[in-house]
Amino acid sequence: MWWLHVALLCVPLLAVYLHIPPPQLSPALDSWRTSGHFFTFRGNHIFYKESVGVVGSSDVLLLLHGFPTSSYDWYKIWDPLMQRFNRVIALDFLGFGFSHKPRPHRYSIFEQASVVETLVAHLGLSEQRINILSHDYGDTVALELLYRSDHNRSGHITINSLCLSNGGIFPETHYPRFLQKVLKDSGFISPVLTRLINFQFFSKGILQYINQRLKYRERWVGALTSTSTPLHMIYGPLDPVNPHPEFIQLYQKLVQRSTVSVLDEHVSHYPQLEDPTGFFNAYLSFINSF
Repeated sequence: MWWLHVALLCVPLLAVYLHIPPPQLSPALDSWRTSGHFFTFRGNHIFYKESVGVVGSSDVLLLLHGFPTSSYDWYKIWDPLMQRFNRVIALDFLGFGFSHKPRPHRYSIFEQASVVETLVAHLGLSEQRINILSHDYGDTVALELLYRSDHNRSGHITINSLCLSNGGIFPETHYPRFLQKVLKDSGFISPVLTRLINFQFFSKGILQYINQRLKYRERWVGALTSTSTPLHMIYGPLDPVNPHPEFIQLYQKLVQRSTVSVLDEHVSHYPQLEDPTGFFNAYLSFINSF
């Protein structure tokens, strides 16, 4: 029974590996963290970074990152954004980046939207009209915020504009990678994989957002198609998760009020990192159009 001998050998090695501490932060990430702040949401510390930019403008921009990353996704366009907005703000969602990662925890889009609303209140911006620029997972959080804003829910953000990018907002055109499928479903392998791939914030619960997109499609896509808020989509067409042209054709069909920027054909799922100049110019054209 050779497999039994292999298993007996692997168990102690796996046990050692699972207790290896995370690597040290790079100088760039350490600088990002030290330039940020924390606020408290339901007993959890949430990281955010805020910069004061151009003088003489009252415009505020809120950046919502994707899965499975953090606010650092925006670092390549942070300085250019500061040349356009008075305040540029980004946070790490609960369970991501430098924010607390409670485990076990049932993460949800609704909770992340409440995290954002709490941050806006913490910064004294509850009466301010907010421009939102989001990506991937952040797109879905933004749609929940849009729903709350348009339905005048208590504590809602007043959204001045919304720009989405490469988010799986339509379950029917969203093709999660194999690892995402494994992690979002039940099974004994999920907790093992979450540690093995060294993403400590991964848990079975955090990937339930894929299932939530399907369950609440009418709520979130409905908010997108019915809003009067200025909308824009920046899209990297080489995205394997939201493939071209299927995704963008459906978006243009359903969200006819929105403008769209399709970037160069080599740009994939992370357009703000792969083509920061093209991404920023597309966003600048949108935000200056109204």
